[in-house]
Amino acid sequence: MPPEGAGPPWSGPAASPEHLLGRKGAARIALIPPEVLEALNAGQVATVNLNEFLAIDLGRLACNVARQVGLDPGAERLQDTLGMLAAFPPMKRHLHVARAFYDLTEPRADRDAVAQALASHPSDVARSWAAQWLAFSSLPLADKLRSVFRFAADPHFGVREMAWMAVRDEIAGDVDAALRLLQPWATHPDANIRRFASEATRPRGVWCAQIDALKAEPWRGLALLQPLRADASRYVQNSVANWLNDAAKSQPAWVRDVCAQWSRGRLAPETAYIVRRAQRSLRGEAEAS
Repeated sequence: MPPEGAGPPWSGPAASPEHLLGRKGAARIALIPPEVLEALNAGQVATVNLNEFLAIDLGRLACNVARQVGLDPGAERLQDTLGMLAAFPPMKRHLHVARAFYDLTEPRADRDAVAQALASHPSDVARSWAAQWLAFSSLPLADKLRSVFRFAADPHFGVREMAWMAVRDEIAGDVDAALRLLQPWATHPDANIRRFASEATRPRGVWCAQIDALKAEPWRGLALLQPLRADASRYVQNSVANWLNDAAKSQPAWVRDVCAQWSRGRLAPETAYIVRRAQRSLRGEAEAS
């Protein structure tokens, strides 16, 4: 039973339909089987591609997840949010739902238990909302990074993207501290954690605030990138190459120098891939001139 005054009973999502877990995602939203869509909206299964993510009825999923983690799906705070979702771009809608969940738990003694239920939910979308809670908290950067670790290591790509975006503002606000704190992440056995260290500190990034300090002085991040220059994971390699490609837009000479240094001696195939991809914008400029 939930603590006194906590809200509706905790139901948890229904068991995941086993036959849906290994499915391949539909090539178009219109081709998603009704059974899959129903399971997604019920919070029983994770999405497997962008089409499924975009096809979700966010209002239905939010109400189902709220009930499953012990919140009132009919709460005015949540219903007001769901009523205005159409006014926002798709990605922003998730931020508003996450904020509504966060606000609903603020006065509750069992807030940590609700957060844990959300963070371990079978729906990747629900876990993404839990990751976004970190963006609303006043924790210092070191504590936020400790809290975001589980989401950075999540098996679902969508949750991992929300993880680094949730702490991006704090990283941009204290670059040197962030680089120092993330240094051990760059040598972690889990490729998802190593990739987080690179992706979260990209000078420009995608769908996020730019880090002006690293656009102007990307060499401040070199110690973080060095352990990743021959990483065995293509997931990590792409992130490192994108990091350098970002930097090349403001400090092209430095990126050329780093790539030249990394290419000296016996060149590992992983490094060769990184330096080639890292200089794609530079090659494009050269070809256009």
